[in-house]
Amino acid sequence: MKPLGILGVILIVLGIASFFVGIPRSENHGVKVGDASIGIQTRTTERAPMALSVALIVGGAVLAVAGSRKG
Repeated sequence: MKPLGILGVILIVLGIASFFVGIPRSENHGVKVGDASIGIQTRTTERAPMALSVALIVGGAVLAVAGSRKG
């Protein structure tokens, strides 16, 4: 398989995985007064936007087809 086809398959796998696997994100919230500081760290998991997942799958399919053609 040509490198373009391999890249296409990788994009398809990433697009499918983005439907199910969340992206972890953490934020620090706190107050600092003089030398003392009080804070808390929150962690959330967000999913990728649906349009991004679809674009990865479609782009990967186009690259996989382009990479599999004889030229």
